[in-house]
Amino acid sequence: MGYDFSADNYVTTQLRKVINWSRRSSVWPMPFATACCGIELMATASSRYDLARFGAEVMRFSPRQSDLMIVAGRVSVKMMPVLQRIYQQMTEPKWVISMGACASTGGVFDTYAVVQGIDQFLPVDVYVPGCPPRPETLMEGIMTIQRIIDEDGLPPAKRRPLNVALQPTHEVKPQPVPLNIAVN
Repeated sequence: MGYDFSADNYVTTQLRKVINWSRRSSVWPMPFATACCGIELMATASSRYDLARFGAEVMRFSPRQSDLMIVAGRVSVKMMPVLQRIYQQMTEPKWVISMGACASTGGVFDTYAVVQGIDQFLPVDVYVPGCPPRPETLMEGIMTIQRIIDEDGLPPAKRRPLNVALQPTHEVKPQPVPLNIAVN
């Protein structure tokens, strides 16, 4: 018994869309985790949150086998050259998630020894806010990376606008602080 080629059992698509689908379905993270954000990153890979649904459960500790770097936690000035070397050794195309307040802005560590935002040294694609961010927030960041991958290489006319939920939707204006100054 042979295969019936007369039936309409075929699908047509563009090669670029198939490549992007395979990339987005097999994102291999390179974790660079320190402190409390690292614990939340580990929790994201647990069975409760099931990161395997997104094809990103294979944490690779070799930069040559990974294409997504997740920088979770504070980065000291002494660690930055190592982080840059790991980024350079990653395969192309590659993406970076800055997870948590410390990786994004230095957090509460406003000192000379802590980098005040890794975006000064690495091209960051997605910022995941929080101190530490919940696993659900990191999963939203990974889904945002997947949407970026879906749009890669498509002409601007066919790109859908990205619904990036990780950026603030309103501007925070500082409130004036009343000063209690005693006048003699």
